[in-house]
Amino acid sequence: MRTSLRFALALLWLATGIHAYANPLPHTGDLHQHPAWLTLVHYQPDRFGDGYTSQADDDSFFLSKQGKTSPEAELDATLRAITQPGRGDDHARCRFPARDRWLRQQLDLPSKAANCPAYDEWAEELNTETVTLVFAASYLNSPSSMFGHTFLRLDPPREDEETNLILANTISYAADAAAHDSEILFAYKGIFGGYPGITSIQPYYEKIRLYSDIEHRDLWEYQLNLTQPEVDMMLAHTWEIRDRNFDYYFFDENCAYRLLALIDVARPGTNLLDEVSTHAIPSDTVRWVVDRGLVEEVYYRPSAATNVTHSINALPDEHQTLAAAIANGYVDADAPEVRVLGDEERARVLDTTYDYVRYQSEADGWPREHAAPLSHDLLRERSQIRGVAARKGPPEPAIRDDQGHATFRASISGGQLGDRNFSELTLRPAYHDVLDPPAGYRGGAQLQFLRLDARLYTDNDELQIEQLTGVEIRSLSPRNQFFSPLSWQVGFGARRTDTETDRVFTPYLEGGAGGSWQLASGTQAFAFATADLEIDDDLRRGYDAAPGADLGILHQSNQFSLLGGVKTRAWIVSSQHRQDEAYLEGNWHFGREFSLFAKFSREDHYDRYRSTWQLGLHAYF
Repeated sequence: MRTSLRFALALLWLATGIHAYANPLPHTGDLHQHPAWLTLVHYQPDRFGDGYTSQADDDSFFLSKQGKTSPEAELDATLRAITQPGRGDDHARCRFPARDRWLRQQLDLPSKAANCPAYDEWAEELNTETVTLVFAASYLNSPSSMFGHTFLRLDPPREDEETNLILANTISYAADAAAHDSEILFAYKGIFGGYPGITSIQPYYEKIRLYSDIEHRDLWEYQLNLTQPEVDMMLAHTWEIRDRNFDYYFFDENCAYRLLALIDVARPGTNLLDEVSTHAIPSDTVRWVVDRGLVEEVYYRPSAATNVTHSINALPDEHQTLAAAIANGYVDADAPEVRVLGDEERARVLDTTYDYVRYQSEADGWPREHAAPLSHDLLRERSQIRGVAARKGPPEPAIRDDQGHATFRASISGGQLGDRNFSELTLRPAYHDVLDPPAGYRGGAQLQFLRLDARLYTDNDELQIEQLTGVEIRSLSPRNQFFSPLSWQVGFGARRTDTETDRVFTPYLEGGAGGSWQLASGTQAFAFATADLEIDDDLRRGYDAAPGADLGILHQSNQFSLLGGVKTRAWIVSSQHRQDEAYLEGNWHFGREFSLFAKFSREDHYDRYRSTWQLGLHAYF
């Protein structure tokens, strides 16, 4: 019996050896170093050393225990797995269809289709012929949306121009944040990697409702010129990474970064990820996609707020007042002052009022008992006017968001503080301030991160850091009889401040809120109540605080931008004195690459008057 068992085991070993000899795995050589393989498994070179580490943070994404840090081990494990007999959704060919497809092309393996019911059903349901990159414009009221957002739309075959792409699906990558997390906690975890990032599939109409209808963000749609095999490869890799954890980082490994990786997988050699250094700003990544020649057509989808604002601005002032009165219930839709208007004028007033009421119902939650009967009355009156077509929607902006100035800015300047001359170098990785060229950016919006201002005083060759800006945000949204948004600003970092006897470098936190009013096209006035806090051992009590005010005027145009005003602060803890300042700043723009700038301020501080002036050049990269 024992002899028979040994004989059977020997036959089994011999049969296995013959099978392995008959079907040896092909030699892969240096294939694990191929850029396409590194992209497929999301490997990036280690900062120190000559190895690689995958950005995937989910063990189920790897077939080798060393796969996280070894491209070679992961390739070998993948090759063994996809050549094993078997079928069904749990087989490696079905779990990793993009890897399977690429390895079979590279190694000339048999290309017989795998039996993958779940993947095949998923791909058939998506029914994708073309892919469109969608950019949702920036939205300062949410930390996750300050730079804008990008996602991919999966477009089905278009039988005609009437094919409804709103029903298409989308691929999106975002932080998997807890619903109860505050905006401050979200910003902190987003910056330092406290959230997993998940790739998900959602209908496009849900995105439109969120971004366009609720968050008032215009959408730009960039149809990519990917071929059908490239589209299929992108979908295959999306299947591999969907619901897999990739740690989310707000500045670099964000929504835009992951989509660049998908495009690199679909079309090897585009190397879009090579453009990313310290940060991946969505508008910058769209610019890289356009510059690589990947875009076939561009479409503009204005938000609900943009549509309503366009309709309101097209009315004369007296008709705007009438429309606001109807919307707020002060005047009936069939009142004599409405009926006395000509057919076209009355149609425009009714259409604008109806659009405004619908918008307020959706975005600001106007009560149904007010909005519903009013909408009915407006439609009833409008139906009685024949031969007047609805006004066309807002025109496409002359400059798209991806055509604005680059977000990295370097500046060099010279100036004088009191009687001390200085030279200054400023570096700002991101993003935009109100005096930068405004084309492609939201008017009155400012968002700066990690700006460094360093000065060399020429009288004693003393090099000082003048200011280090961690975050600086300003949102100037003009108020009118239809909208009453809050204008606000917040910032923190470290800066030079006077202690009466010296200028010390102190951490600060500042903020303010108020209103803004449009005076003319591109020009607005603003008024803020402000608060400042400085913390430093050189201050008498270790900190100081000041309520204050900031009143000013801002003008923005593609030729020049101007900001002027007065500030006052009353320091009430350590120094107990007032600090008053008048300021004027101007930028002259030369295209989107350069701006010549000048600054002047006159300050009354500790009962001393001191002037500061500065002249220099901004360069955008």
